[in-house]
Amino acid sequence: MSSELPPQQPGEAPLPFPPSIEWSVDKAPVDYPAALADMEARAAAIHSGEARERVWLLEHPPLYTAGTSADPAELLDPRFPVHDAGRGGRYTYHGPGQRIGYLNIDLGRRGRDVRNFVHHLEGWMIAALADLGVPARRAEGRIGIWTDDPEGREAKVGALGIRVRRWVTLHGFSINVDPDLSHFGGIVPCGISEYPVTSIAALGGNASMAALDDALHAHFPAFLARLRRCGEGLEQCETAR
Repeated sequence: MSSELPPQQPGEAPLPFPPSIEWSVDKAPVDYPAALADMEARAAAIHSGEARERVWLLEHPPLYTAGTSADPAELLDPRFPVHDAGRGGRYTYHGPGQRIGYLNIDLGRRGRDVRNFVHHLEGWMIAALADLGVPARRAEGRIGIWTDDPEGREAKVGALGIRVRRWVTLHGFSINVDPDLSHFGGIVPCGISEYPVTSIAALGGNASMAALDDALHAHFPAFLARLRRCGEGLEQCETAR
């Protein structure tokens, strides 16, 4: 069984937004410890059947997070608070102008395939960025969402990090809309020093947080519909990023 859906045909109605998912957007910055506690409580409630799955879009005040593989040597200048994230990966920056998406999705109902989830999460981010004029892509062997900056260099515009507990996902993704890119200088982002970080604004795209939210909302039903177990031999299920 393929996890890919056929492309939408011109004039074809988009998939409806699933009523089983709560779509939540916070306008004010959310402190990281409060967000982490809320996300973990929601995952537990979903597992016990007491809450709906959720997509939570927000921003954080300036901070760094450390994943389980974080190397202290990659924390170059701890100018902002540093928080243990409880997810995989290394150091990341979060701050104003960056859209964070925390996903509490029940993979127990949706194929129990983490690699498939990560692959299509990347595809969802890439589709939303395309709507804002940013041609983004995956990069073989490197984590994140990539594009070419105005100088022609390959640069990172989005990041993702997932944890799964009792088949419910935690954490999610970040997309750089118009953050202060100098804030990334306090760390080696995700342990990758040889490539710069960029943003929708720096790329000349539509750097509207509301426009990004609309694009994410529009492409979410197709992303969710793809969360089925991949069949044998499907290349997209062989690599997690």
